[in-house]
Amino acid sequence: MNRSILIILGLTLIISSCKKKGCTDTNALNYSSEAKKDDGSCTYYQVPSSYVFTDDNGNNTVDYSGQTDRLNQATELIDYVATGKTTTISAQVMKDMFTNVGGNGNGNYTFTSSKNLSDKYFAADTSEILAWFDSTESASQFYATTATNGQAGTLTSGTSTYLFDANGFQCKEVIEKALMGAIFMYQATQVYFGDDKMNVDNTTAVDEVNGEYYTAMEHHWDEAFGYFGVPATFPTNQNDAIFWGEYCIKRDADLGCNSLMMQYFLIGRTAITNNDISTRDIQIKEIRLMWERICAASAVAYLDIALDNIADDAKRMHTLTEAYGFINCLKYMSLDTRLISYPEIEEALNKLGDNFWTITAQDITNAKQDLTAIYGF
Repeated sequence: MNRSILIILGLTLIISSCKKKGCTDTNALNYSSEAKKDDGSCTYYQVPSSYVFTDDNGNNTVDYSGQTDRLNQATELIDYVATGKTTTISAQVMKDMFTNVGGNGNGNYTFTSSKNLSDKYFAADTSEILAWFDSTESASQFYATTATNGQAGTLTSGTSTYLFDANGFQCKEVIEKALMGAIFMYQATQVYFGDDKMNVDNTTAVDEVNGEYYTAMEHHWDEAFGYFGVPATFPTNQNDAIFWGEYCIKRDADLGCNSLMMQYFLIGRTAITNNDISTRDIQIKEIRLMWERICAASAVAYLDIALDNIADDAKRMHTLTEAYGFINCLKYMSLDTRLISYPEIEEALNKLGDNFWTITAQDITNAKQDLTAIYGF
């Protein structure tokens, strides 16, 4: 929390007059040890308050329509999975939506697109989500059956009903968190912020004749922003935030992440437009670190809810599945900044085990302590 407050104070100064080419002065945040103090030769640039960027002629230079399509595809796929608690659903339909057969998920999407989820999914783990589609179909065949240890089915807590597999994992949450980690987080923090996408042309517009007024570097930054799932006017507008944007909002009270994440994206994009690569790289690091904290803090929050509802099978297993999914998401964060190691991720998951019917409060506490020790929550 103290670190977040300090960053906010620093960014308050920068947001109105950010420095170009690493220039700094005693009244602003020093991005780099190589940054020179303002000797009168520095050029200043303005950072906008919303994700709207134009060239000198007023042409829009922002495009993350492909990411918007994939977020919408994921939303409709998850909506379909959610119906498994009241009817039997098809693994083939889920797979058709995942690969976007025919440009409309084989008739299962409400819109058409040339994009698909499968070609952006972390390739080595694709077989896992395909297996979950199969498992979800199998579990949905028992939607009218009360779930018990070893028996898939549904359970209700309050006004909420959940579909669980035989080991107490909620099918919808497993698939949703898999998409959030293996596509959205992975693509943004590893692919688009990686060297192959950032060390590209930042001088020439991609194709002005066809309305692509952005440089390749600007476009890649926009695509990373698109995967975060927030509107251009976030956090003023929070209603349209989805997936990671939604969980950023949920964690804001603890992390102050709403304004910070948006400012990191805005400063980084403005720095690219002004060819200020050192400032861009600092924002990449800050986005990765905060995104990881949002993920880890979400896992801890759901572990706490599970502990508070240890005797409520439905609520406990629902929140444990969310926590399990977020812990698993951490492995898709860039290794350049990731605070948790892969063995530590596996250890936390192993402490939760593979059967949420038999899990104990101590098991949950042990996994939580692993995370709080690493992240200082």
